[in-house]
Amino acid sequence: MNKNILLVEDDIRMREIVVDYFSQEDFRIIEAENGRKALELFEIEAVDLVLLDIMIPEVDGWSVCKRLRKISDVPIIMLTSRADEDDKLMGYDLGADDYVTKPFSPRVLVAKAKMLLKRAEGSIGQMDGFFAYNGIEINRLSHTVKIDSEKIELAPKEYDLLLYLIENKGIVLTRESILSKVWGYDFFGDLRAVDTHIKKLRNKLGDKSIYISTVIGSGYKFEVNK
Repeated sequence: MNKNILLVEDDIRMREIVVDYFSQEDFRIIEAENGRKALELFEIEAVDLVLLDIMIPEVDGWSVCKRLRKISDVPIIMLTSRADEDDKLMGYDLGADDYVTKPFSPRVLVAKAKMLLKRAEGSIGQMDGFFAYNGIEINRLSHTVKIDSEKIELAPKEYDLLLYLIENKGIVLTRESILSKVWGYDFFGDLRAVDTHIKKLRNKLGDKSIYISTVIGSGYKFEVNK
C-alpha cells in the first residue's frame, strides 16, 4: 500500500515479526523502541498509521497517544499484553482507533491497519451526525466545530456554509447554489455575501482553510485530496 507505519515497541522479536508481515504488504515500517524516540520520529517522518505498545520505556504509550492526538488525527492502534476493559476504555478515551491484545495474529493486525487506512484516506467520516476530516470535526447535534480537537466559534451562517461544503465534498458549488441553500431562496442580498463568509470561514479554520478551494469563474469546492 506504500504507506508509512510507525511501530512503537520495545520487544525486538515482536518488532521483527510485525515488520516482516507489514513489509510483505509493501508497507514501510519506521521503528521506535521507546516513547521518546516515537515522538521524535513522528515530527520528522510522514506517518500514516501508528502501532503503539502501551508498556514502553521513557514515555509510556498512554502519554504518546495523548500527545499525538493534540497534533494529529493519524490512526492509532494500541498494542498491549493486558486485556483489562479499563485499559481499552482508557485507550479509546485518549483517541486510539483500535486496541489489540497480545498475543495477536500478525495477519489480523495488518487487516486492521488496512481498514483504518482505507477509512482515513481521503474520506470523511459520518456517524450519528458527526463529521470528521483531517482534523476538522463537526457535531451536527450540538452545532459545534473543532479544529485539531480545539473548539472554534463560528457564526450560524459560517457553520451552515462549512457543513454544506463538506456534505458536497469534491463538487464545485456555484455562488448561486450556496446562496440559495445557506441563505434561502428569499434572501435579497447579492453574491458577495458568499465571498465575505468564505473569507471569514477560512480565517477561522486556520491551516485547514486549504481544503476550501476557489474555482475561478464557478464558485467553491471542498477538496479531499490536498
